[in-house]
Amino acid sequence: MVDDESDITTLFQYYLESSGYRVQVYNDPLKALSEFRAGLYDLALLDVRMPRMSGFKLYEKIHRIDSACKVCFVTAFEIYYRSLKEFFPNLDVTCFIRKPVSNVELLNHIASELNS
Repeated sequence: MVDDESDITTLFQYYLESSGYRVQVYNDPLKALSEFRAGLYDLALLDVRMPRMSGFKLYEKIHRIDSACKVCFVTAFEIYYRSLKEFFPNLDVTCFIRKPVSNVELLNHIASELNS
């Protein structure tokens, strides 16, 4: 999970680890990218708006390293998928989690994405 807000990453990490998932958290997208390795992750949760690099740019870079890693974008803002595709035509992501999100909703999104 990559989100510049440590309170969000702490909360999500707690929810996910309590449900049996292994979670690695980064609050800096550049550090996350520097430590990203192909085959290490099944799913990346990426905040959309972060300083230094947006979640969309981070997605593009990690997708080049490991195209099999699934991605869910996390945002407090409304995302319009069609508009997003105009700016990022190679975007192959349909999982968007809108903050605030309950632990049940978060876990449902994660399970659905991992099982797709």
